[in-house]
Amino acid sequence: MHPHHRPEERRLSTSVLVIGTGGGGLRTGIELAEAGQDVLLVGKRPRMDAHTSLAAGGINASLATIDAEDSWQQHAADTIKESYFLADPRTVEIVTQGAARGIADLERYGMPFARERDGRITLRFFGAHTYRRTAFSGDYTGLEIQRALLRRATELEIPVIDSLYITRLLVSEGTVFGAYGFDVGDGTRYLIHADAVVLAAGGHNRIWRQTSSRRDENTGDSWRLSVEAGARIRDAELVQFHPSGILEPAHAAGTLVSEAARGEGGILRNALGERFMERYDPERMELSTRDRVALGAYTEIKEGRGTEKGGVWLDVSHLPRETIMQRLPRVYQTMIELQMLDITREPMEIAPTAHYSMGGVWVRPEDHATDVDGLYAIGEVASGLHGANRLGGNSLIELLVYGRVTGQAVAEYVAGRQTHRRSPEAVTEARAEVDGLLAADGDENVRTLQRAIRDTMTEHAGVVRDEAGLQAGLARLSEIEERISGIGVHPDIAGFQDLAHAFDVKASALAARATLQCALERRETRGCHNRSDHPETDPALQVNLVWSADGTIEREAIPPVPEEIAALIPEAVSQEGKLVE
Repeated sequence: MHPHHRPEERRLSTSVLVIGTGGGGLRTGIELAEAGQDVLLVGKRPRMDAHTSLAAGGINASLATIDAEDSWQQHAADTIKESYFLADPRTVEIVTQGAARGIADLERYGMPFARERDGRITLRFFGAHTYRRTAFSGDYTGLEIQRALLRRATELEIPVIDSLYITRLLVSEGTVFGAYGFDVGDGTRYLIHADAVVLAAGGHNRIWRQTSSRRDENTGDSWRLSVEAGARIRDAELVQFHPSGILEPAHAAGTLVSEAARGEGGILRNALGERFMERYDPERMELSTRDRVALGAYTEIKEGRGTEKGGVWLDVSHLPRETIMQRLPRVYQTMIELQMLDITREPMEIAPTAHYSMGGVWVRPEDHATDVDGLYAIGEVASGLHGANRLGGNSLIELLVYGRVTGQAVAEYVAGRQTHRRSPEAVTEARAEVDGLLAADGDENVRTLQRAIRDTMTEHAGVVRDEAGLQAGLARLSEIEERISGIGVHPDIAGFQDLAHAFDVKASALAARATLQCALERRETRGCHNRSDHPETDPALQVNLVWSADGTIEREAIPPVPEEIAALIPEAVSQEGKLVE
C-alpha cells in the first residue's frame, strides 16, 4: 500500500468505551446511559450477530415460580458445588442474588419469556440444578436477549460502531485512557479517548479445532488486549467442553446441539447402541453435568466405541414431534439446514466441543475492575463465577447482573476522576503496530498458523491432558510463535480481514500459552480439567491459578463460602465415574 493510500484516522472521545456488543457490553452500556453517562459501544461484527445471539438453552434465576423451595442461596450452592469449589463465593453471591432483578430488567426491555398459562415465567431443568430455574424463549433465548437489549440501546440512542477491530488498549502509568483500532471494511483507523474502558469481547475457545464459536470470534483477542495493558489471566486452563457439537459439515464442525435436547429427554448412545452414561453417572444419566457428559462421550470415542467419524449418537426421535417443534426449534432447523437430517426421525452424530472460557481476565468480585486502573471486564472475558465447571444458563444471567453492577461502578469511577493522563508514546506505539503488520511481507499465512494453533490445542490440551502432551504442546507453540514473526499481511479489495486475522493469531498464541502453562501447573483432575497422569483431586490445588504475561503463575486463595450457602451444598462432588481410564 502506498503511503498516500494510507487510510485516514478518526478521533473520537467518550466518557466510557465498551468493547463488545454482545449481552455484557449492551447491558453495561444501557446502565451507563440510564445513569446519564456518555458511552460508546464498538464491536468487530454486526451488532445483531454478537455471540450472545447463539446462546440457546436459557438464563438462570431462582424465581421459584415452579419449584417454590428454590432460593438464591440454593442457586449459589449449586454453582459453587459444580465449580468444584473454584468459584469465587462473593462473585457467586452477587450473581445469584441479583438474578431475579436481571430477569425483571429483561422483561422491562420487552423480552418474550416462555410462560405458564397463568402468566408465570416457565422454568426448565438444566444439568446439575437442584430445582427448575432456567427461563427461556424456545431455544433462541440468547437471540431474544440480544434483540431486547439492542431495542433498549436504540431507545437510549447509544452510539454503536460495528466492524471496528480494537488492536490495543491505550495505557499511561497503569491507567487506561482509550483504545486504538481499525475498520475491517475500509481500514479507517480509530483513535478513541475514554476515561474508562469496559472489555466485553468474549473468550478464547476458538483456539480448538472442534468449537462452538464461529470463525473469527473468541480467538482470545480480549485476553491479549488486557494482558498487554497490564492485566492478568485467572484459570486459563479451565475450558468447558460442551458434550454435543456436530461433526459435519467441516465448516460448521463444533456447532452446538443445545443442552435443551438432553433437558427434554434426549438419549446418548455409542456405536454399539449402549446408553453409555450408565457408566459415568447412573443416577443423572444424560442430565449429568457438562464436564461428565463430555468426558463420557470423549472416553467412549477414545476407547473405540464411537462412530466411524469419531462421535456418539444423541437421539430425540422418540419424543413427540410437537415437543421437538416447540422446545427445540433451532436444533431442528440447524440439522435440516446443515445435514438435511430430520431429528424427529434420526439421531444426531455429536462429539465434545470447546465451548466456553470459564477462566479469563482477573477481576475484583465487587465491580469487575481489573489490575489496570479504569479497565473493567465483563462476561466470558472475565473470571470468577464458573470455576471448573459452569452451570448451563449461568453465563447469560452473569451478563445482566454484572452489566448493571459494573455499569454503576464505572459511572462512579468516571464521575470521581480528577486527572486524565494520556500518553502520546502509547498512541505512537499502537499506530506503529498496525503499520508494521500492514507492511509485513513474509511468506507465512495467518490462516495456516491459526490452524496450527488449533491442531496443537486439540491434540495436547483437549478434554483429557497429561504432562508429556502439554510439554509437547508448548514446544509446538514456540515454533508457531516464531513463524508468526514471518507473516505477510495483504488487505484486498474486500477489506482488511487479513489484518484482523494477523491480530487474532497473535492473540490465539498468547491464549494458548496461558492455557497450556496453567494446565501443566494444575496437576490434578477437577471438573473440566482432566489430567490422566493425576486422576485425583488435590485439596492443595483448591486455588485459582493467576497467569502473568511473563509466564509466572500465582496461586490465589479462594475466600470461604458463607455459612448460609455452605449449609445447602450437598456432600462433596463425587469423583465416581469421573475419569474412567
